[in-house]
Amino acid sequence: MRSQKENILDTRIIDVLTELRLSGRAVKAAKLIIENEEVQAIQEYANTVSIMRLRFNDHGPVHMRTVALNGVIMMSLIQQAGIKTSLEKEECGIFEDSLVAVIMAAFLHDIGMSVGRQDHELHSAYIAYPIIDAILKQVYPEDIQKRVTIRSLVLEGISGHMGNRVIHSLEAGILLIADGCDMTKGRARIPMAIADAPKVGDIHKYSANSIEEVRLIKGTEHPIRIEVAMSTEVGLFQVEEVLLGKIAASPAKSYIELYAIMQDRAPKRYL
Repeated sequence: MRSQKENILDTRIIDVLTELRLSGRAVKAAKLIIENEEVQAIQEYANTVSIMRLRFNDHGPVHMRTVALNGVIMMSLIQQAGIKTSLEKEECGIFEDSLVAVIMAAFLHDIGMSVGRQDHELHSAYIAYPIIDAILKQVYPEDIQKRVTIRSLVLEGISGHMGNRVIHSLEAGILLIADGCDMTKGRARIPMAIADAPKVGDIHKYSANSIEEVRLIKGTEHPIRIEVAMSTEVGLFQVEEVLLGKIAASPAKSYIELYAIMQDRAPKRYL
């Protein structure tokens, strides 16, 4: 059974996609992956492994939906700015095809956490492969070339979402940043509640716990403005050690403005 938070995110994803007034393929792909029972089950188990076994932050259905929503919002801002995606530039697809790839990569990028943390992005890729195929056959039943192309793009986004592998497409770059933007204190809520003896890496949950909100809006100098609002300076760790690294590794870097915002202080601009 899906949580209220998951249902809210599902509705928001579909609403943003509907507002884009596309052909309906992106909405269909989103609904198919939202309703897929295997995807839901493996997302939930990935979260169990992440939180209960490894004591990491949320890597489950809420996180993957949040990344999908982030990706959809950023893709819409890219489109508004008149920027072509990699598929468009290469004349291999249209904007909506790129959007389908970002949505699917977001929903599947962390399912490899069900195996373990090390190389989880690669585990995610091979676990996701048959799921990607099954959904794309329903979205593009008449076009095997389009299915193969989008599948490759989804796998690039999944395998490159840690920022430690070189990626080349704008679509994979958007997914990389969308993942880095899910850093609010909700991700650290359960790990904080079950905290035991201090250990290496605890700074991630403490810094995430200070992040109040991440806003993705239209920028003034670049298409996408990211505002990270935090209650204390410890939240700067998330920006400087996590998000900045992902942006630096992303082909979408030149389209980003990044600000850290703390109460009663001037915004700190990074990009």
